[in-house]
Amino acid sequence: MIQTQISKTLSIGDGCPLTLIGGPCVIESGDFTLKMAEEIAKVCDRLGVSFIFKSSFDKANRTSINSFRGQPIESGLKILQRVKEEVGVPVLTDIHESHQAATVAEVVDVLQIPAFLCRQTDLLLAAAATGKVVNVKKGQFLAPWDMRQVVRKLEAAGTKRILLTERGTSFGYNTLVVDFRSLPQMRSLGYPVVFDATHSVQMPGGQGDKSGGQRQFVPYLARAAAAIGIDALFMEIHENPDNAPSDGPNMIPLAQLETVLRQIINVRNCLEVTPALV
Repeated sequence: MIQTQISKTLSIGDGCPLTLIGGPCVIESGDFTLKMAEEIAKVCDRLGVSFIFKSSFDKANRTSINSFRGQPIESGLKILQRVKEEVGVPVLTDIHESHQAATVAEVVDVLQIPAFLCRQTDLLLAAAATGKVVNVKKGQFLAPWDMRQVVRKLEAAGTKRILLTERGTSFGYNTLVVDFRSLPQMRSLGYPVVFDATHSVQMPGGQGDKSGGQRQFVPYLARAAAAIGIDALFMEIHENPDNAPSDGPNMIPLAQLETVLRQIINVRNCLEVTPALV
């Protein structure tokens, strides 16, 4: 497997420590974003977990036209730049259109392709052309082996700085289910695999004009993914999810983060001494 280098001091893949990709769903304000990044970084430092801060400057795929989307690209990137400089961690954000790639890549360390857009060829090619790491979320409508074609598009554009993320598969209406076979299946494509524990419990459109979620199941799914084998864990985290403007029902509270991460670390430690049965 290729190790994907995020920064001079952080790589994801075989032999690398667990990495958390985490933060609020969307950038709400500069001060709040910085505060969340600082608090999550403190937890990760205590536990020896590598950390990439995640928050979207724009959520272009909200359910309702009236939903909060975030910040204009210029101000959103300034906030992410503050996180990099003041907290000292790499940052990740989504892009939704190919023309955004080069501009966003001037600031962030990882460009994320949303699940709904994972087959958009021009978007993938533009992201790859920046030279930055590209994290592609597997579409809710795709089989894990279909991600091979996504990988081929990125490789054709000249990059091998790739992460692949599982975030659940559509299961009827307003519901997702995780087929954990997808983790080794996607990992067999040669790139590190990330498990998105919070979007996997999302209920898309489940509250009519917004999505619902079942955050109480996040720790269970995260532990299961860790037992199977993942290179990084993605979780959206908020100080007060019930008052969050986006994805509140599936984000985990900041106060629970350390407990959840300790459980993941314990599972990984067990696997290091107990070979997996195949």
